[in-house]
Amino acid sequence: MEQQSRLIVLVSGMPGSGKSMFSSIARNMGIPVYVMGDVIREEARRRGLEPTPANLNMIARLLREEYGPAVVAERIAEKLREDPSPVVLIDGVRSLVEVEVFEKLGRVVIVAVHASPRTRFERLRRRGRPGDPQTWEEFRQRDLTELGFGLGSVIALADYMLVNEGPATEFKEKARMLLAGLVADGS
Repeated sequence: MEQQSRLIVLVSGMPGSGKSMFSSIARNMGIPVYVMGDVIREEARRRGLEPTPANLNMIARLLREEYGPAVVAERIAEKLREDPSPVVLIDGVRSLVEVEVFEKLGRVVIVAVHASPRTRFERLRRRGRPGDPQTWEEFRQRDLTELGFGLGSVIALADYMLVNEGPATEFKEKARMLLAGLVADGS
């Protein structure tokens, strides 16, 4: 497949905003999904570390210090090179340096998912994924870490913004409509 004909949908947003729900909808539509955070969780396992918020933040920082700011995107890009799909979705892009990695592999569209801090905190507490913060302080620290990677810049430059404050059914419908439009335009 010619690389520029591939559509790469980059999903960005603060932790708990609804990126995983957006990605799940894409997956149900047959779009392959790659999750940036899985690279960090895999690295924590490889190093024999529990996936606590502190350990995951440390691994994210160490990987970038050891291999450069685009390391997580580069590891996903290696997998993308083996995937012939005309449309793929990358969940959890955190910096413009990461965006640049994917721009070399196809036509990029950035979708930002937004929810208020209080909403996101409650979602993360209920979600129970390893590494999710359980206290407001852990939550705030994780937000600051994410913003330190450049997440705010990616969100600010997004091509589309989906607000996820209401019922899940409403967000899912908006996500389906956006993805269907992108797939129709991109293929």
